[in-house]
Amino acid sequence: MLIKNAHIVTPQTTFTGVVEVREGRIRSVEEGTTQVPDAVDWEGDHLLPGLVELHTDNLEKHLAPRPGVLWNTHAAFAIHDAQVAAAGITTVFDSLVIGERDASGLRSRRVQDECGQALLETAAAGLFRADHFLHLRCEVATRDAADAFVEMCDHPLLRLVSVMDHTPGQRQWHDPALYRQYHERNGKVSDETWEKMLGELKAQQAAFAGPHRRRIVEMSRARGLPLASHDDTSLEHVEEAVRDGVTLSEFPTTLAAARSAHARAIGVIMGAPNVVRGGSHSGNVAAADLAREGVLDILSSDYVPPSLLQAAFALHTDIGWSLSKAMRTVSWNPARSAGLADRGGIVPGLRADLVRVTVRPGMPPVPRATYVLGARVA
Repeated sequence: MLIKNAHIVTPQTTFTGVVEVREGRIRSVEEGTTQVPDAVDWEGDHLLPGLVELHTDNLEKHLAPRPGVLWNTHAAFAIHDAQVAAAGITTVFDSLVIGERDASGLRSRRVQDECGQALLETAAAGLFRADHFLHLRCEVATRDAADAFVEMCDHPLLRLVSVMDHTPGQRQWHDPALYRQYHERNGKVSDETWEKMLGELKAQQAAFAGPHRRRIVEMSRARGLPLASHDDTSLEHVEEAVRDGVTLSEFPTTLAAARSAHARAIGVIMGAPNVVRGGSHSGNVAAADLAREGVLDILSSDYVPPSLLQAAFALHTDIGWSLSKAMRTVSWNPARSAGLADRGGIVPGLRADLVRVTVRPGMPPVPRATYVLGARVA
């Protein structure tokens, strides 16, 4: 494939030029044009690297399309995969939560085990459009988090592990009232029920969070798996992450924590929906503020796949970053942080994971075509 008249965004700069693809790799990237008759004219559209998504819960929307309804796991993966590819995401780390709090719900151990198996089977069958890996999110303040991790830590597609604690009263849910509001989105509970549940959650945290985190960290490091912390709020949280060998800080809730993580060479990940919406849905620090402070490294679409591309362009148009710098947060930086040196940029020799994007004034960027290893998938 030979592409001409494309607005090419490399990790360092942007220009109008020509890209040649051979055998699934980028062979050459040149400014100017070509007279080769078979070259495909992109008519000034942007040629971007395929987006790299490290943390998405998008699969869950298709596993449970309505409260109390659990869908076929393979079918859920199929539509999730189609959505991420259509959003320009060519590499996706599917997040599975281990640490059971509801034995019959979406994040039950049974459902998460089924998802791990379905991910492996679908990849082996060659049915995915995007390149899929596994991100295990470990809810350490639960009875079975460490045991569940033992069962899944050698999954062939596992490439990232995060340790998290969503017990109300700290980190993301430092205000228990906000946690209650989130918990009650599908139905109110009485004050008595709420107090009982809160007491049980805090008791589990006291019993399990510390030992389970230590065990999961040890097993991850023994396997060379990248580690992420989650919802760091205080300097103490960042120091704990440093001791554990964490290399990524997912969604720090305060500017102080993000600054500290960045200063300690821990990559700071924030939600793309936070950028698009202009703030956190949980009332925590705004991702745009971290961008202005220069302590934002990576964006994640979290629960809205199209937000990844939209947020990157917002960093360019609203914050004033160069388009190359903004695009690094959704391609080059996440790829490198996960040890994927073969993708993430429009660079000769790398995988030809490409996105054609049309930009019109006053409208969000629109992905028109997505390519994985040079083959169109969306």
